[in-house]
Amino acid sequence: MKAAIKTIDVPETSSAAPDVQPLYIEALTLVERLHRRLLDVIKDEFDRRGRSDVNSVQALLLYNIGDKELTAGELRTRGYYLGSNVSYNVKKLVEMGYLHHQRSRIDRRSVRISLTEQGRAVHDIVKGLYDKHVRTVEQIGGISSEEFKLVNTALGRLERFWTDHIRYRL
Repeated sequence: MKAAIKTIDVPETSSAAPDVQPLYIEALTLVERLHRRLLDVIKDEFDRRGRSDVNSVQALLLYNIGDKELTAGELRTRGYYLGSNVSYNVKKLVEMGYLHHQRSRIDRRSVRISLTEQGRAVHDIVKGLYDKHVRTVEQIGGISSEEFKLVNTALGRLERFWTDHIRYRL
């Protein structure tokens, strides 16, 4: 027996909507643009090092895997990969020697992945870039730890709102 999912009727207009609408749309635009800009920053770091062997999406994926051993499905569910073609990038990274892959002993359909030494080197480049940003973002970027706390709280709430929207069909 399926559990019924109750939808919530929200009025078309609200007294808060005119104030919230431009801010919400701006936040959506910024989130999307910031992700693209992060990929540009990572690409720039690899370009400066004369490395074109991995793209910025693959480098970010390797960074997010880190010391963990995961399945490809876990990459998406844990938020380590934001694209739709995770299997393509995992396959390419395995072929290029950046990822180990091994069939699970328990479930032969499942493949576990982890970084090779080459993958670890890419991870370390991205980590070094982030470490440099941590040391300079307040002084050069003008963003304090208190401001990051506020941004992170708001983004976490927005993520939870969207998750609830999907889960409970709000």
